[in-house]
Amino acid sequence: MRFLYLFLLLPILSCQTPVTYDIVLQNTTIYDGSGEAPYLGDIGINADTIAVIGKPNSLKGENIVALDELATAPGFINMLSWANVALLEDGRSQSDIRQGVTLEVMGEGSSMGPLTEEMKTAMKEGQVDINFDIPWTTLGEYLTHLEQKGVSPNIASFVGNGTLRQHVIGFENRPATQSELEQMKQLTQEAMEQGAVGISSSLLYAPSSYANTEELIELAKVAGKYNGMYISHIRDEGNKLLESLDELIQISKEANIAAEVYHLKASAKPNWYKLDLALAKIDSARSAGLPITADIYTYNASSTGLHVQLPDWVREGGIDTMLERLQDSENRKRAIKELEFRNAPETILFVGFKNEALRKYMGKYLPEVAQELGKSVEETLVNLIIEDGSRIQVVYFSMSEENIQKKMAVPWISFCSDAGSYTNEGVFIKQSTHPRAYGSFIRVLGKFARDEQVITLAEGIRKLSALPAENLKLKKRGSLISGNFADIVVFDPDKVTDKATFTDPHQYAEGVIHVFVNGTAVLKNGEHTGATPGRFVKGPGYTGK
Repeated sequence: MRFLYLFLLLPILSCQTPVTYDIVLQNTTIYDGSGEAPYLGDIGINADTIAVIGKPNSLKGENIVALDELATAPGFINMLSWANVALLEDGRSQSDIRQGVTLEVMGEGSSMGPLTEEMKTAMKEGQVDINFDIPWTTLGEYLTHLEQKGVSPNIASFVGNGTLRQHVIGFENRPATQSELEQMKQLTQEAMEQGAVGISSSLLYAPSSYANTEELIELAKVAGKYNGMYISHIRDEGNKLLESLDELIQISKEANIAAEVYHLKASAKPNWYKLDLALAKIDSARSAGLPITADIYTYNASSTGLHVQLPDWVREGGIDTMLERLQDSENRKRAIKELEFRNAPETILFVGFKNEALRKYMGKYLPEVAQELGKSVEETLVNLIIEDGSRIQVVYFSMSEENIQKKMAVPWISFCSDAGSYTNEGVFIKQSTHPRAYGSFIRVLGKFARDEQVITLAEGIRKLSALPAENLKLKKRGSLISGNFADIVVFDPDKVTDKATFTDPHQYAEGVIHVFVNGTAVLKNGEHTGATPGRFVKGPGYTGK
């Protein structure tokens, strides 16, 4: 009787209506993020989720997007984003969205919370070009504020040890007392429970740099209890690169926490040979069971403040104190006399000034400006910092192109921009910037995978998506599999290319056709839709408190 029942049921089953999905990406070459060879298929999306991956031309949908074998990949993850202020001005995140970035991870050493009222006042007073209110206090409140305001990409953040220090100690260069350390640990716990993905440090800059190794270990232990990561701009990327890596490895071991090196590099030509030693050191730590990783941007030039060239005593206490100190003529003379360039003057390119009268020097190198002013490079550097009333943003051509290629091929290295995410008009073009803001990710697909064949396209995509998602312990992100959130980028492998240059950086990348964030199209046929479906992506310690 059972067989007769099934026989009678067959006509009914065969007449069932096929499932219709909200969106179907039809006949696409799928790079699923695993690093394995791609395959042809359809992707069915319902609401914010990848519902199914089927054979080519097999799925039905309300909205069919015919791709004719264009490449489809998981959305890319920016492991070091400075979009925190840019997104307050313009949530579209155009320079990154147009490269396929669907998650901005912020908070290198400093974060947008937790704040004191004094810190809020300083943040308001320090605003340049972009003005914004500060209705939040905690890091979780800031990320929620962005989500509610409306942003195109997903957003996440580390809590910065520099922010914790400023909150509890200010800019005093001294060890934390036990009471102060306990306060910082409590703030770390609160940030992790609010959804921070870990704790960060930026040990070249005050006040982050004032923390000793023991303090960093204690804070990292707290983040580690919530399965978060310790991530660091290590103390020195040049002469003491290897010793600085030792500190990060020690923190990882003693705090029992995964650790990552921000923008791993061997800076300045005399140190280029150290990259091989650095990679070997990290490989050794990984072989011993420590989960150490790194990220890089895909250029041979870095970008930070001109002030890092000044002697340490000048920079003591932060930017405002530094500027006050330099107002004294004797301090100024001493600073000029004792200045020893960490980077050769001819490698220093001006890209950002606070003082509009000085913006005529953007796109020029330090020696050019010095010659124009009839001063030495040392005197020009100090005088410009005083006149601008800021650290002055510059680009340093300090790395080896050969080393970039070596790092590209390392399986445990992911990618970042170390930049904001901008629209190439309006307030954003008042300043120059590093081209990595417009090209750091697309160069993985174009320059390094297709043109130079340093890595395969499949491996490049894994390092852009699944690898950072795994390192951050994010659920349902980073891979094209059924049940994951529909963060998806569609691109033409033959056409992806970066257009931004150091002299003309505000140029969008080309070759990305469509981008979906949580199932919503934010880029369609190469144009931004204006949609803002981005969400606050919580870290593994999130409790909902």
